[in-house]
Amino acid sequence: MPEWITSDGLVPYDQALAFMETRVAAIAAGTAPEAIWLLEHPALYTAGTSARPEDLTDPDRFPVHVAGRGGQYTYHGPGQRVVYVMLDLNKRGRDVRCFVQALEHWVIGALAEFNVKGEIRPGRVGVWVARPDKPALADGTLREDKIAAIGVKLRRWISFHGLAINVDPDLGHFSGIVPCGIRDHGVTSLVDLGLPVTMADLDLALRARFATDFAPRCGG
Repeated sequence: MPEWITSDGLVPYDQALAFMETRVAAIAAGTAPEAIWLLEHPALYTAGTSARPEDLTDPDRFPVHVAGRGGQYTYHGPGQRVVYVMLDLNKRGRDVRCFVQALEHWVIGALAEFNVKGEIRPGRVGVWVARPDKPALADGTLREDKIAAIGVKLRRWISFHGLAINVDPDLGHFSGIVPCGIRDHGVTSLVDLGLPVTMADLDLALRARFATDFAPRCGG
Protein backbone atom coordinates (compact mmCIF):
# COMPACT_ATOMS: atom_id res chain seq x y z
CA MET A 1 0.00 0.00 0.00
CA PRO A 2 1.23 3.53 -0.70
CA GLU A 3 1.97 6.09 1.97
CA TRP A 4 -1.05 8.30 2.65
CA ILE A 5 -0.32 11.98 3.30
CA THR A 6 -2.93 14.51 4.42
CA SER A 7 -2.18 18.25 4.49
CA ASP A 8 -4.12 20.71 6.59
CA GLY A 9 -4.70 24.23 5.30
CA LEU A 10 -4.34 25.34 1.69
CA VAL A 11 -1.25 24.12 -0.16
CA PRO A 12 0.16 26.54 -2.80
CA TYR A 13 0.10 24.98 -6.25
CA ASP A 14 3.79 25.55 -6.99
CA GLN A 15 4.68 23.91 -3.68
CA ALA A 16 2.59 20.88 -4.60
CA LEU A 17 4.27 20.57 -7.99
CA ALA A 18 7.71 20.73 -6.40
CA PHE A 19 6.77 18.04 -3.89
CA MET A 20 5.46 15.74 -6.62
CA GLU A 21 8.57 16.23 -8.74
CA THR A 22 10.80 15.26 -5.82
CA ARG A 23 8.66 12.33 -4.72
CA VAL A 24 8.23 10.87 -8.19
CA ALA A 25 12.00 10.99 -8.75
CA ALA A 26 12.53 9.20 -5.44
CA ILE A 27 9.94 6.53 -6.30
CA ALA A 28 11.64 5.95 -9.65
CA ALA A 29 15.00 5.65 -7.88
CA GLY A 30 13.59 3.20 -5.36
CA THR A 31 14.32 5.45 -2.39
CA ALA A 32 10.73 6.32 -1.43
CA PRO A 33 7.41 4.45 -1.43
CA GLU A 34 4.41 5.30 -3.55
CA ALA A 35 2.25 8.08 -2.13
CA ILE A 36 -1.31 9.38 -2.18
CA TRP A 37 -1.53 13.01 -1.09
CA LEU A 38 -4.83 14.51 0.11
CA LEU A 39 -4.93 18.30 0.13
CA GLU A 40 -6.76 21.51 -0.78
CA HIS A 41 -5.48 24.40 -2.88
CA PRO A 42 -6.32 28.10 -2.74
CA ALA A 43 -8.63 29.22 -5.56
CA LEU A 44 -6.86 28.85 -8.94
CA TYR A 45 -7.21 27.52 -12.46
CA THR A 46 -4.91 24.98 -14.06
CA ALA A 47 -4.37 24.42 -17.77
CA GLY A 48 -3.69 20.88 -18.95
CA THR A 49 -1.88 19.95 -22.12
CA SER A 50 -5.10 20.14 -24.19
CA ALA A 51 -6.35 23.47 -22.78
CA ARG A 52 -7.84 25.88 -25.35
CA PRO A 53 -7.38 29.63 -24.79
CA GLU A 54 -11.05 30.36 -25.48
CA ASP A 55 -12.05 28.14 -22.55
CA LEU A 56 -10.45 30.54 -20.07
CA THR A 57 -13.34 33.00 -19.98
CA ASP A 58 -12.21 35.10 -16.98
CA PRO A 59 -8.38 35.06 -17.00
CA ASP A 60 -8.02 37.72 -14.30
CA ARG A 61 -10.26 36.07 -11.74
CA PHE A 62 -7.79 33.65 -10.17
CA PRO A 63 -4.14 32.71 -10.79
CA VAL A 64 -3.70 30.42 -13.79
CA HIS A 65 -1.09 27.68 -13.63
CA VAL A 66 0.16 25.63 -16.55
CA ALA A 67 0.09 21.99 -15.48
CA GLY A 68 1.88 19.16 -17.23
CA ARG A 69 -1.07 16.82 -16.75
CA GLY A 70 -3.44 15.73 -19.46
CA GLY A 71 -6.78 17.43 -19.91
CA GLN A 72 -8.00 20.99 -20.27
CA TYR A 73 -8.89 23.77 -17.79
CA THR A 74 -9.76 22.80 -14.22
CA TYR A 75 -10.58 24.78 -11.10
CA HIS A 76 -9.08 24.02 -7.70
CA GLY A 77 -10.08 25.70 -4.48
CA PRO A 78 -11.19 25.36 -0.86
CA GLY A 79 -13.83 22.70 -0.34
CA GLN A 80 -12.44 20.50 -3.11
CA ARG A 81 -10.45 17.40 -2.20
CA VAL A 82 -7.42 17.14 -4.44
CA VAL A 83 -5.88 13.67 -4.52
CA TYR A 84 -2.40 13.48 -6.00
CA VAL A 85 -1.46 9.91 -6.85
CA MET A 86 2.22 9.10 -7.12
CA LEU A 87 2.07 5.45 -8.10
CA ASP A 88 4.49 3.13 -9.86
CA LEU A 89 2.86 1.69 -12.96
CA ASN A 90 5.96 -0.42 -13.55
CA LYS A 91 4.56 -2.56 -10.75
CA ARG A 92 0.87 -1.95 -11.36
CA GLY A 93 0.75 -2.54 -15.10
CA ARG A 94 1.95 -0.19 -17.86
CA ASP A 95 -1.50 0.57 -19.18
CA VAL A 96 -2.50 4.24 -19.19
CA ARG A 97 -6.12 3.61 -20.13
CA CYS A 98 -6.46 1.00 -17.40
CA PHE A 99 -4.90 3.43 -14.92
CA VAL A 100 -7.36 6.23 -15.72
CA GLN A 101 -10.28 3.81 -15.58
CA ALA A 102 -9.05 2.56 -12.22
CA LEU A 103 -9.03 6.12 -10.91
CA GLU A 104 -12.58 6.62 -12.17
CA HIS A 105 -13.80 3.41 -10.55
CA TRP A 106 -12.08 4.37 -7.31
CA VAL A 107 -13.97 7.67 -7.21
CA ILE A 108 -17.23 5.91 -8.08
CA GLY A 109 -16.68 3.48 -5.23
CA ALA A 110 -15.98 6.27 -2.76
CA LEU A 111 -19.09 8.20 -3.86
CA ALA A 112 -21.17 5.05 -3.41
CA GLU A 113 -20.35 5.21 0.30
CA PHE A 114 -22.65 8.28 0.36
CA ASN A 115 -25.30 6.73 -1.92
CA VAL A 116 -24.20 8.88 -4.86
CA LYS A 117 -24.24 7.15 -8.24
CA GLY A 118 -21.17 8.34 -10.08
CA GLU A 119 -20.93 7.43 -13.75
CA ILE A 120 -18.42 7.62 -16.58
CA ARG A 121 -19.18 8.72 -20.13
CA PRO A 122 -17.38 7.90 -23.40
CA GLY A 123 -15.25 10.82 -24.49
CA ARG A 124 -15.61 12.62 -21.15
CA VAL A 125 -12.90 11.79 -18.63
CA GLY A 126 -14.04 12.18 -15.04
CA VAL A 127 -17.04 11.18 -12.96
CA TRP A 128 -20.56 12.47 -13.60
CA VAL A 129 -23.88 12.56 -11.74
CA ALA A 130 -27.22 12.52 -13.56
CA ARG A 131 -29.48 15.47 -12.61
CA PRO A 132 -33.12 14.63 -13.34
CA ASP A 133 -34.00 17.42 -10.90
CA LYS A 134 -32.67 20.01 -13.37
CA PRO A 135 -34.17 21.08 -16.71
CA ALA A 136 -33.09 18.87 -19.61
CA LEU A 137 -30.85 20.18 -22.37
CA ALA A 138 -32.42 21.78 -25.46
CA ASP A 139 -32.34 18.45 -27.30
CA GLY A 140 -34.07 16.68 -24.43
CA THR A 141 -30.91 15.03 -23.13
CA LEU A 142 -30.75 14.51 -19.38
CA ARG A 143 -28.49 17.07 -17.74
CA GLU A 144 -25.39 15.72 -16.01
CA ASP A 145 -23.00 17.47 -13.64
CA LYS A 146 -19.35 16.68 -13.10
CA ILE A 147 -18.40 15.86 -9.54
CA ALA A 148 -14.80 14.72 -10.06
CA ALA A 149 -12.09 15.68 -12.55
CA ILE A 150 -9.14 13.48 -13.50
CA GLY A 151 -5.85 14.49 -15.08
CA VAL A 152 -2.58 12.60 -14.90
CA LYS A 153 0.99 12.70 -16.13
CA LEU A 154 3.53 9.89 -16.27
CA ARG A 155 7.30 9.99 -16.01
CA ARG A 156 9.21 6.71 -16.21
CA TRP A 157 5.79 5.15 -15.59
CA ILE A 158 5.39 6.96 -12.25
CA SER A 159 2.19 9.00 -12.04
CA PHE A 160 1.77 12.68 -11.16
CA HIS A 161 -1.37 14.72 -10.44
CA GLY A 162 -4.62 12.76 -10.13
CA LEU A 163 -8.13 13.65 -8.92
CA ALA A 164 -10.20 16.62 -7.81
CA ILE A 165 -13.48 15.73 -6.05
CA ASN A 166 -15.99 18.43 -5.20
CA VAL A 167 -17.03 18.22 -1.56
CA ASP A 168 -18.22 21.80 -0.93
CA PRO A 169 -16.35 24.29 -3.13
CA ASP A 170 -17.87 27.56 -4.33
CA LEU A 171 -19.36 26.26 -7.58
CA GLY A 172 -19.55 29.82 -8.90
CA HIS A 173 -15.77 29.78 -9.20
CA PHE A 174 -16.05 27.32 -12.10
CA SER A 175 -17.69 30.03 -14.21
CA GLY A 176 -14.31 31.54 -15.14
CA ILE A 177 -13.50 28.53 -17.31
CA VAL A 178 -15.22 25.96 -19.48
CA PRO A 179 -14.48 23.04 -17.15
CA CYS A 180 -12.61 20.36 -19.08
CA GLY A 181 -13.84 21.97 -22.32
CA ILE A 182 -17.42 20.73 -21.86
CA ARG A 183 -20.10 23.40 -22.34
CA ASP A 184 -23.30 21.34 -22.28
CA HIS A 185 -23.11 20.10 -18.70
CA GLY A 186 -22.34 21.66 -15.34
CA VAL A 187 -20.57 20.87 -12.09
CA THR A 188 -21.83 19.74 -8.72
CA SER A 189 -20.57 18.75 -5.29
CA LEU A 190 -21.56 16.40 -2.51
CA VAL A 191 -23.04 19.26 -0.51
CA ASP A 192 -24.79 20.64 -3.62
CA LEU A 193 -26.47 17.23 -3.89
CA GLY A 194 -27.83 17.72 -0.37
CA LEU A 195 -25.30 15.55 1.44
CA PRO A 196 -23.57 16.99 4.54
CA VAL A 197 -20.30 15.19 3.75
CA THR A 198 -17.08 16.50 5.25
CA MET A 199 -13.57 16.29 3.86
CA ALA A 200 -12.72 13.76 6.57
CA ASP A 201 -15.70 11.61 5.55
CA LEU A 202 -14.52 11.53 1.94
CA ASP A 203 -10.94 10.75 2.98
CA LEU A 204 -12.14 7.72 4.93
CA ALA A 205 -14.16 6.51 1.94
CA LEU A 206 -11.21 6.92 -0.41
CA ARG A 207 -8.93 4.95 1.86
CA ALA A 208 -11.52 2.23 2.41
CA ARG A 209 -12.20 1.77 -1.32
CA PHE A 210 -8.65 2.04 -2.65
CA ALA A 211 -7.65 -1.61 -2.36
CA THR A 212 -10.90 -2.98 -3.77
CA ASP A 213 -11.73 -0.38 -6.42
CA PHE A 214 -8.30 0.65 -7.65
CA ALA A 215 -5.38 -1.68 -7.01
CA PRO A 216 -6.62 -4.94 -8.62
CA ARG A 217 -7.62 -3.32 -11.93
CA CYS A 218 -4.11 -2.71 -13.23
CA GLY A 219 -2.35 -5.69 -11.80
CA GLY A 220 -1.55 -4.17 -8.40
